[in-house]
Order: sequence, then C-alpha cells, then structure tokens
Amino acid sequence: MYGEAVNQPPEGVPPQLWRSLLEELDPQIAPFLPYLHKNLTLTYEDPGQGRLGLTRFEIDLNELERRRRFKMGPGAITILLHPDLNGDVALRDHTLAHELLHASGITSHNSTHSRIVDEIAPAPRLKDSIVLQKMRQKVLESLPERTWICGNCGHAWERRRVTKPTRCPKCARPFQKDS
Repeated sequence: MYGEAVNQPPEGVPPQLWRSLLEELDPQIAPFLPYLHKNLTLTYEDPGQGRLGLTRFEIDLNELERRRRFKMGPGAITILLHPDLNGDVALRDHTLAHELLHASGITSHNSTHSRIVDEIAPAPRLKDSIVLQKMRQKVLESLPERTWICGNCGHAWERRRVTKPTRCPKCARPFQKDS
C-alpha cells in the first residue's frame, strides 16, 4: 500500500508496533507515513517536563497542513518520550502509537485517532501501570484536601482519587463537604 521502504520501522520503534500501525492506517488519512523512516527521530526528554510524549515538527502549522494536503514530505520530526516509559512497556507502546499517529499526519485528537490508538496499543489500566500510579500519587500529593469529611454523618476517609466523591462511603448520601 505504501511501498517497500515503509516496511522497515524507524529507529527506536518496536517492529510489532510498526506493523500494527501499517495495517491500521490508510494513506488518505496518514500521508506522512512513507516519510517517517528517514525523517523521524525518537528521543527521551527531560523527566521534569511532566508529559509522557510529544511530537515536534520542524515546520509551522500552515506549512504542515499544506504538505499534508499535497502529500509532500513533512520534514524533520522528533518524538520525545518520558524516560519513565522504559519501565512500562504497555504505556510506552500506547504513548508511542499516539505520537506516531501525529507524526504520520493525524494531528487532531478525534474519534479516528482514539480508535486507531486503542486498536494498535490499548492503554494499560491504572492498576497495571507503575508509571500511571506514580503520576496519580504525585497529583494527589499536590491537592489541598488529604482527607474527605462527610457533612451529613461526619465520617472521614483518606483521599485516594483525584476527583471529588459523589457520595459518602458510610451513609451513602450525596457528598457534602464538611464546612
């Protein structure tokens, strides 16, 4: 579909992930895929940045859209991954699949993008991912409330979720924060 040069994955991309990407993508929606082998660089970014992945094109957005429309090469592309992803293969593959879709020309986060990423490399569940658990813990530690206290029955419990509870675990009434 794309030609012989596309069959070899870019350096740093796992071959099984690359094959899955080739099977799922259509040249109409991924016009940059044939150019990734020679234009893509995969590196690890500074851990302090806080994001799992980033795709960076060397050209501006208007030129990128013009090249996408005319199916021209995208120029140099860099995918930056968080170094902690090396310890979590499932999350690394999910993040890399997400970024490879951007690099191949699917630049928006729409239903097509989500569907393809989920088919190629589904995201791990929170309980299966050490990296996601660490990220969640870091967010929880930065939040002002460490415990919740029910305004109805006075029951107190330790915060384990980022979102506000909907009901009290003891009295089961809708949660009202104790004032």
